[in-house]
Amino acid sequence: MNFALILFVLLLFTGAFALADAVYFGRRRGKGDKEPWWIEYPKSFFPVILIVFLLRSFLVEPFKIPSGSMVPTLVVGDFILVNKFAYGVRIPIINRKIINIDEPKRGDVMVFRYPDDPSLDYIKRVIGLPGDRIMYAGKKLFINSVEQPRKSMSDYLHRERIHYSRQYREKIGEVEHAILIEDDAPASIPFARPFPYRENCNYNMEGVTCTVPPGYYFMMGDNRDNSADSRVWGFVPDENIVGKAFFIWFNFSELKRFGGFK
Repeated sequence: MNFALILFVLLLFTGAFALADAVYFGRRRGKGDKEPWWIEYPKSFFPVILIVFLLRSFLVEPFKIPSGSMVPTLVVGDFILVNKFAYGVRIPIINRKIINIDEPKRGDVMVFRYPDDPSLDYIKRVIGLPGDRIMYAGKKLFINSVEQPRKSMSDYLHRERIHYSRQYREKIGEVEHAILIEDDAPASIPFARPFPYRENCNYNMEGVTCTVPPGYYFMMGDNRDNSADSRVWGFVPDENIVGKAFFIWFNFSELKRFGGFK
């Protein structure tokens, strides 16, 4: 569901009534006459919808984590906030950048429109920038031939399944974050799909090696063996970027998660 488009249509609808009342209907009413309901309601909703539309389009947008692909950083049910201007100001609906502020950095957690279906929003971590050579082999990550350092942590307990996963602290650039690895999952990527610039990727029994094309990004989930990401469906184009995730503001199941994540 394209919520931004729905908001925009409601904004036009209520705004049209407010404008019509200002230039025509209001002048025809007698002094002290009550506004008809079909004028009063749209006029009342117009400023509220306008504020919500502007906040959501240019400042922050709420997002709910729908899957476990970003565990342990983000878990199912987390409500997070997404900074819409971190990477530049974009025109709502068409998502075209008009003011450049910054570019995505390795390690950022980013919300974007799923390349195969732009009506869906996905969230993953930025691993590769345009021009980077990404190799994920033997469940180890290499960026431009440099292995990204990681150290072991206590195993992670998945409460919903009573299952443990290997947990590591990985560092990508200046960002340190936790990742999960399943010992019994294969290193290969057996279900990779056709996608633009797939010829930039080489798949084998050890994993995958890709060169990120200009204007695209390589994304991966922190739950490495339980994430369908750029290894499977390809690169994310710049025009699909929604914003940078930065704050957990609620989780019905775990109230203590409030305020976590940066």
